[in-house]
Amino acid sequence: MIHHYHGVPIFYRCLGTGPTLVLLHGFLESNAIWDALLPELVVAHQVVLIDLPGHGKSGIIDTVHSMEQMATIVKEVLDAEEIRGVTLVGHSMGGYVALAFLEQYPHYVNSFVLMNSTTRADSPERKINRQRALDLVAQNKQSFVQLTIPALFSKENLNYFRDDIKSLVSIAAAFSSEGIRAAISGMAQRTDRTRILKNYEGPKFIIAAKDDPVVPWDESQAIASETNSKLFELDGGHMSWLEQKAEVVKILHFIE
Repeated sequence: MIHHYHGVPIFYRCLGTGPTLVLLHGFLESNAIWDALLPELVVAHQVVLIDLPGHGKSGIIDTVHSMEQMATIVKEVLDAEEIRGVTLVGHSMGGYVALAFLEQYPHYVNSFVLMNSTTRADSPERKINRQRALDLVAQNKQSFVQLTIPALFSKENLNYFRDDIKSLVSIAAAFSSEGIRAAISGMAQRTDRTRILKNYEGPKFIIAAKDDPVVPWDESQAIASETNSKLFELDGGHMSWLEQKAEVVKILHFIE
C-alpha cells in the first residue's frame, strides 16, 4: 500500500489481525527485513511494516530526513489505517524514529521496544564519523554500502550469514545516494531522548546484543537502568532480527 506524504510515496504493509505491532527497520534496510519473522507474528498480531523515506520503495522527502519527520509519517500511516494502541518496535535507526514517535504521539503507544538502538544523541566522535559517511556516499555509494553492512554483524557470524549479507548489500545498493545521505544527516541531528523513555509509563523493553559494534552492551545496560526498561540480552551483533531471529520472536510474543 502507498501513503502519500506531501506528494511523496511511502510504502507500507498491514498483515494479520489482533493487537498491532509496528516494526520500524534500521538504516540501509527496508520493511523486508521482518519477512522471516512474519509467519510467527501474524498468527496473533496485526503487523504494520513501513519503508522509511529513502529506503525500500519509499521516496525521498528532503535533503535531511529528521527522526521527527519520519515519526510523523508513521503516525499518518496509522491514521490512514485507523489504528491506535500499538506495540512500537524500532531497530537501530528505526529505534530513533520510534523514540521521536513516543515523544510526539505517546497516546498511540501501548508498549515500546528498542532493538539494537540507543536513546543517546550522537557523540562528537560519532558526528565526525557521520560526516565521513556523507562524504563516502557522495564519492562511492557502493563502497560505503559494502563496507557498512558486514561491519554490523559480530565477527563470529560473518561467515554463517554471508548469503544474507550479500542480499542486504544488494538491496541497500539500490537505494539512492540522496536518500542514504538524508538519513545520515537526520541521525546526526537527532536529540537525546533518554528522558522520553524514562518518563514513559507503559511497558518498555530494550533488546541488546553483547557484541553489538554500534551500540555497546554497557550503554544498553546503562539506558535500561536509567529508564527502568526491561533488558533482554542476546548473543551476536547489531542485526538481532537476523542473528537471533528465534529469540526476537519469543521476546515479541512475551511482550504481548
